[in-house]
Amino acid sequence: MKLSESRREVLEELQTTVAAPALPNNATETITPGGGKDNHFSKLREKFMNELNKIPLPPWALIAIAIVAVLLILTCCFCVCKKCLLKKKNKKKGKEKGGKNAMNMKDVKDLGKSTKDQALKDDDDDDDDAETGLTDGEDKEQPKEVEKLGKLQYSLDYDFQNNQLMVGIIQAAELPALDMGGTSDPYVKLYLMPDKKKKYETKVHRKTLNPVFNEQFTFKVPYAELGGKTLILTVYDFDRFSKHDVIGDVKVQMNTVDFGHVTEEWRDLVSAEKEEQEKLGDICFSLRYVPTAGKLTVVILEAKNLKKMDVGGLSDPYVKIHLMQNGKRLKKKKTTIKKNTLNPYYNESFSFEVPFEQIQKVQVVVTVLDYDKIGKNDAIGKVFVGYNSTGAELRHWSDMLANPRRPIAQWHTLQLEEEVDAMLAVKK
Repeated sequence: MKLSESRREVLEELQTTVAAPALPNNATETITPGGGKDNHFSKLREKFMNELNKIPLPPWALIAIAIVAVLLILTCCFCVCKKCLLKKKNKKKGKEKGGKNAMNMKDVKDLGKSTKDQALKDDDDDDDDAETGLTDGEDKEQPKEVEKLGKLQYSLDYDFQNNQLMVGIIQAAELPALDMGGTSDPYVKLYLMPDKKKKYETKVHRKTLNPVFNEQFTFKVPYAELGGKTLILTVYDFDRFSKHDVIGDVKVQMNTVDFGHVTEEWRDLVSAEKEEQEKLGDICFSLRYVPTAGKLTVVILEAKNLKKMDVGGLSDPYVKIHLMQNGKRLKKKKTTIKKNTLNPYYNESFSFEVPFEQIQKVQVVVTVLDYDKIGKNDAIGKVFVGYNSTGAELRHWSDMLANPRRPIAQWHTLQLEEEVDAMLAVKK
């Protein structure tokens, strides 16, 4: 039995040696596994080709489908990559934003270092300020040069028996030149705040920067109410062809004045707040002049959009017409009163005798007033035509003279009474 088994083993070895070819000395047994993989791949390829051959399409169509599929895959990959990059970018931005509020240890160290350096710098700055006597901010902001607008001298006194505040406008000095000739035409307007009801103004002084006024004005105010009021003294430069320019003003708080004696002092003018021109309304009237008869006819037709003067939001307007020459009132006429309206209609005619040789020297002053049963009737607005008039008023007067015997009607915008009076006071 042992002999036969050993014989069988010898025969198996001989068969193996004959079946396997001789291998070179440098060959290794790793080839056998590699050969198995190649056989597996070749089998898959053959199977794929067999399946491909079964498809009833020509080869070029299959190639085209393959190319389209590859392009779709590449496009999808590109979109996915782009989306990932955008996410990373947004995340980075979020970190940067958050970094403004968040601090890492390095930031804390840097902050501590910078705070320490800043503290040392502040100590040095404090030492410098102590040596130069400067306070915080004075070394950075230099004081602005104050514009010199001149100064005004005035006086204040109070009459306790008659409850009257007496304001004297004495003179002004060193006013700025606002006219082309290097001078100004100054005058002073004064009123008490906050009511502004009573306004006064001085005469206009032509071509001077140091006018002497010497004028006194009276406000009737109970002494108990005087402390809550402020006196405003505003210096204007009169201009015949445009709006009067504000030079500057002085504000005097009545509760700071000692009325036990007469106060007289100089005060520097400061820039005045620009007052928005309130709309007073418009008036329409016609002018007619007959040279041969020396007759001037003024017809007050109507007014519109008048300023509200009564508590109920309306007015009781009427119109006064003055014929003036050289600052003197020659004749006076007035219309009827129209109750509770801001758009009165009159159509009332008034005639004045004016010789032809005097027509170029006279003025027709039209004033719209609000009738008041108790107290003084307040002027809403005013306008004048004739000698010394300008703009639309001068044009209306010229049209009348150019068209004798014909009525010429025109609308005019009402102006503040004090401004018109200042213009009437100017003599050429």
